[in-house]
Amino acid sequence: MTLSVLAVAAVLVWQGITSAGAPDPTTPNTSRAAATLDIAVLVFREGLECILVLSALTASMIGANQVYRRPIAAGVGIGIVATMVTWFIATGIVSDLSENVSALNLQAATGLVAVIVLLVVMNWFFHKVYWCSWISMHTRKKKDLIATASDPESSKASIVRGLALLGFASLYREGFEVVLFLQSYYLKLGGRVVAAGALLGLILTAMVAVLTFVANRRLPYRKMLIITGVMLGGVLLVMVGEQAQEMQLAHWISTTTIPLMAQGLPAWAGLWFSVFPTVETLAAQAIAGAIVVGSYYYARRQSGCVTCPAGGSSASGC
Repeated sequence: MTLSVLAVAAVLVWQGITSAGAPDPTTPNTSRAAATLDIAVLVFREGLECILVLSALTASMIGANQVYRRPIAAGVGIGIVATMVTWFIATGIVSDLSENVSALNLQAATGLVAVIVLLVVMNWFFHKVYWCSWISMHTRKKKDLIATASDPESSKASIVRGLALLGFASLYREGFEVVLFLQSYYLKLGGRVVAAGALLGLILTAMVAVLTFVANRRLPYRKMLIITGVMLGGVLLVMVGEQAQEMQLAHWISTTTIPLMAQGLPAWAGLWFSVFPTVETLAAQAIAGAIVVGSYYYARRQSGCVTCPAGGSSASGC
């Protein structure tokens, strides 16, 4: 995880140096690099959450119960295929819409969906329901299915289907979120940039998966999720500023320029960080930041799911 963070920082520094200290995301090379990093961070973050759930499900499947890992793995495989099918369906819908809807309106719409998805992915506010309860729900279902297996009247096929469904839901939920988020980038930059970012994120996810399920290493999932969550917070602020400007260009919202800020704000602030001298864009970023920070502290104050309900061990993600 540390190496991945250092790699991202190195790319940003290199990009700043080669661009004379003012990287311009509107140029082809820089834009592709910035988008690739954003996509990789999101895919890696969702991959970590999927691994967290799967590790909680399979942590107790040892010895005689190890056979139950197979249907879960099969469900994960089906989830991967279903995610790919969903991607082609979503991109097909976006392509059809682009023929009948103006580019600005479509970019504003897909960008708004991406921002909403990213806010959900941050999940600080819904920590108890969206994260901990999601793991505990899967763990309860797994225990019920394994307990049912000891009943001579139970159907082995139904147990296998149930475990496969758990594996499928664990992966497809994350994959569906990623597919929705990536439509904005696909519309603006095309499939190659999306594929490059997704591939980088998948490589990092695969490395963690190998350490978890093959090497049986206990990893600090909670810290890793927090680090990637902070990185996603930066991505969120940039996307919100960019989305607000696109909505202004599409005349969805008004544009109120701040004269003093317009004179003193360097051009690269808007090009690189999506900070523009308008009331609407700055207000949108301030609200997004307040939601993330405020909801994080709100979740910390809530009693109940302080540690993950999967048992509190490193294998379960706590």
